[in-house]
Amino acid sequence: MTNTMWMRGVEWLAAASADPRACKWEWDHGEGIALLEAGRFWDVLSVPDRLGLLTLDLLWRPGLPVPGPTLVDTAAGRVGFFVPPDPSGGWVGAGLRYATKGSWVAAPPPYRPARSLEWLVPPDGTGTLHAPGTLEEALQQANGTLAVLAPLCGR
Repeated sequence: MTNTMWMRGVEWLAAASADPRACKWEWDHGEGIALLEAGRFWDVLSVPDRLGLLTLDLLWRPGLPVPGPTLVDTAAGRVGFFVPPDPSGGWVGAGLRYATKGSWVAAPPPYRPARSLEWLVPPDGTGTLHAPGTLEEALQQANGTLAVLAPLCGR
């Protein structure tokens, strides 16, 4: 990622905080984590990490657009996909959590991890998000794969 790209990513992400200047200060000099408001520029669909990592892998296929911002929380064992705001949040499924208006998301800066939070796909500042249809297809495919693997892995 070029310097300009991550600077744009910083501006884009910080715009979702209550105070963008304080947010950037926190990233550079504080704990390195800022609380960002979902529902204005993006929502976050959070899934268990095994499902999320497999889904992201499927989204990196040739012919598909580069995936949108994706965050992993290794302590919580979850992967968060940044999607266009959708107050109805029509995502249902075991273990799915949906953050929209009224929700806050903890995020590190795009250029480094902080505590258990790390960008798998950092925001590039262009506003690119996951396409809900493409994400849903990949999630279903990953879910099917995990269902087949579960008995083999003794889970």
